[in-house]
Amino acid sequence: MKKIALINDLSGFGKCSLTAAIPVISVLGIQACPLPTAILSAQTGFSSYYCDDYTDKMNRFTDEWEHMQESFDGIYSGYLGSAAQMHNVLYFLEKFHTRDTLYLADPVMGDNGQRIRIFTQALLDNMRELTRHAGVITPNLTELCLLADRDYDELTSHASDADYLSYVEDTARRLLPRACADQTIVITGIVRKLPEQSFVGNLAVTPDNRYYEETPYHGESFSGTGDLFASVIMGSLVNGLTIEQAMQKAVRFLSPAIEEASRDNVPKNHGICFEKYLHLLSETGQGAPRRIY
Repeated sequence: MKKIALINDLSGFGKCSLTAAIPVISVLGIQACPLPTAILSAQTGFSSYYCDDYTDKMNRFTDEWEHMQESFDGIYSGYLGSAAQMHNVLYFLEKFHTRDTLYLADPVMGDNGQRIRIFTQALLDNMRELTRHAGVITPNLTELCLLADRDYDELTSHASDADYLSYVEDTARRLLPRACADQTIVITGIVRKLPEQSFVGNLAVTPDNRYYEETPYHGESFSGTGDLFASVIMGSLVNGLTIEQAMQKAVRFLSPAIEEASRDNVPKNHGICFEKYLHLLSETGQGAPRRIY
């Protein structure tokens, strides 16, 4: 059975991080092997939460798994709360990242032009180093701009332009020469504002290709959707799907769950009701998202 190491926090409420990744990876027929970076009563978007930091315990997992002579088909790292945690992930990669292991890094540093509360230049520098080792990275526009040293407001000022996606693609291509090997950059949550309707999409950029798909945008952003999207991408690629097929599967799974949460006015911090749609991951779905680029 294939195995993916999941390096992320575990939150009791918020349907994000490991709580999102484990069921998705499992439904895709892959063993999920969690390495917790922290355990929280609720994700940090809530007004109050308790956090038990696992930074000093992470390498114990790594050493034990090495002692067990384990190996992984994939490694997926999500939110990392400090430079020390990123160093721990680099240590994990030294032990388990081989040419046959896909590493996906979700460089969680902000959203909608805002940086996370713990953001520092040192955090950014370490994230840049970490993402160099990944075969796939899944930044949103804010994180892409941070990694590529581009002004977010200037980039998104083109959101209504016909060639907006070209601006985004050019920004992503700044990162490709820095990667240790061929890399796929999947930029998530790209909102295109058109006169008649707005759309939200995801753009995959590789050294020699690109792929974009989008769906109607309802103006809502829920906790955990990025984690769910990255988890589907990770599991699908490990299962041998192309990046285009993986993105289509992710959108088919997430779209009805987001629509339901928006319709039912679910509080954004609580996340979407994805559980009832997990069966879509094991189906060959129809109704692929709109592709225009």
